[in-house]
Amino acid sequence: MIKVLFVCLGNICRSPMAEGIFKQLIQEKRLTDKICCDSAGTSNYHIGDLPDHRMRSTARKYDIDLTHRARQLAGTDFEAFDYIIAMDESNHATIITHTKWKDSYADKLVYMRQYDPIPGNMNVPDPYFGGQQGFEKVYQMLLKANTQFLNYLIEKHQL
Repeated sequence: MIKVLFVCLGNICRSPMAEGIFKQLIQEKRLTDKICCDSAGTSNYHIGDLPDHRMRSTARKYDIDLTHRARQLAGTDFEAFDYIIAMDESNHATIITHTKWKDSYADKLVYMRQYDPIPGNMNVPDPYFGGQQGFEKVYQMLLKANTQFLNYLIEKHQL
């Protein structure tokens, strides 16, 4: 079983949406017996909260139900997951400074937009302080990157 963890700051916008999209994609490809995923935040701001209502609203437009409850990145995540996917440079840096981080985990840590078909900025912008259009933009960005990431996993792991 390939285990993927999506990580953003509060685990209420970008990472739960990435998780929801990825779950939908692996269901469509009938790979739920081979790949699983979760999400977490680098901060403890929203532990136990549902995703932001604007992100849930955006997700519903695409038949995704975001029911994940926010949690903070744990030291055990580094061993438990095969891929740890940071939403931006700040989260990437915070993950590396986690007290349980070891250099041996470096190959597990990647940027979400590393798999974006359009090269460029590695950051998925945080839509929290903007309007609804920012949530839609993040959805579209995550859909593209997650689709490419899943194709990468299928090829690399011969699924």
